[in-house]
Amino acid sequence: MDLDAEIRRLIEEIEPRLVEIRQDLHHHPELGFEETRTAALVADKLKELGFEVKTGVAKTGVVGLLKGRGEGPVVALRADMDALPIEEKNDLPYASGEKGKMHACGHDAHVAILLGVAMVLSRLKDKIPGQVKLIFQPAEEGPGGARPMIKEGVLDNPAVDAILGLHVWLDIPAGKIGVKTGPTFASIDEFDLVVKGSSSHGASPHQGIDAVLVAAQMVNALQSTISRSIDPTEPGVVTIGKIEGGYRRNIIADQVRLEGTVRCVRPEIRKQLEKKIRQIIQGISNAYGSDYELDYRHDYPPLINNQEVTGLVSQISEKVVGPENVIGVEKPTLGGEDFAYFLEKVPGCFFLLGGRNEEKGITAPHHNPYFNLDESVMPIGVEVLVRATLELLNKGEDDV
Repeated sequence: MDLDAEIRRLIEEIEPRLVEIRQDLHHHPELGFEETRTAALVADKLKELGFEVKTGVAKTGVVGLLKGRGEGPVVALRADMDALPIEEKNDLPYASGEKGKMHACGHDAHVAILLGVAMVLSRLKDKIPGQVKLIFQPAEEGPGGARPMIKEGVLDNPAVDAILGLHVWLDIPAGKIGVKTGPTFASIDEFDLVVKGSSSHGASPHQGIDAVLVAAQMVNALQSTISRSIDPTEPGVVTIGKIEGGYRRNIIADQVRLEGTVRCVRPEIRKQLEKKIRQIIQGISNAYGSDYELDYRHDYPPLINNQEVTGLVSQISEKVVGPENVIGVEKPTLGGEDFAYFLEKVPGCFFLLGGRNEEKGITAPHHNPYFNLDESVMPIGVEVLVRATLELLNKGEDDV
């Protein structure tokens, strides 16, 4: 039997198990850095398949290493394990059994898919010219598990040469795959701003410094950081999502609190936006005689796919689902994804696996209490990852 036929046979054989694992995880969601049950399930399965397993990486992360022929090259694959603090509203036999917790972003499927990859590759061990490292990561939804895993050496011993990841994507129909070279997900910065004025009676505003007025001016001015400070062809957004302040209608507020997020897809634009935001806040505060406290935090960097690895994934995807079902994604999303930290260290590709099926009523967006996905796409994800891994390993061996 040739390798292509063997891969397909193995995936067909494990498909019921993929669904079983995904539904089990969906029924038992766990939030970031709390994924103890999920991690135990993953570790037990990897050990059963003959992987060298390390647990407790970045608290609840799991790493499995499969050694093929020789010591290298090394390809890593990553799945995120955490759920969201959302109350599920789906009427499903495997709906969340944990109040206020739900797999509303497809991470349960990501874990099942990567375990499926482990099942297939463990059966093809003699055909692997190197090593495969499987990374099961906690807390992608925040505060982010990729960075602490990297700090604890997940990309070392053995050193990773390339990395792959995927995300089930409800904007894309089931059976299709989305691939994009270069910037694909946005950087995420957050800020907390406290505007400090001084109180007075509402009838005597001249005796105080109105923090509400100052905050309103800042909110309006901050919108210009996108429309007037960066190239209009560059994607970016500044959103003030929360504002609190004041005591009652006839009191000049002495303090207003704002929370915002800043997103773009290029590191140089990221620096430019932060600089402009700080200038606006300082300038308006000076103009009104107010004071402020600003906590500006750099969270996830932009996710930038490597051209060569992404090209290979695109070619593999065409073989798996047909060229007509591979979508060249034109625009990046301004959502964030901490797989970006891995791509800062090693070349790789993060691609999108279509999961929407209108005929089955599976249309709810990510982070929605009615979110679900078409489970029939999971074998597609397994096949693309298996084939791309083997291709990268063989190519890497040729380059040695």
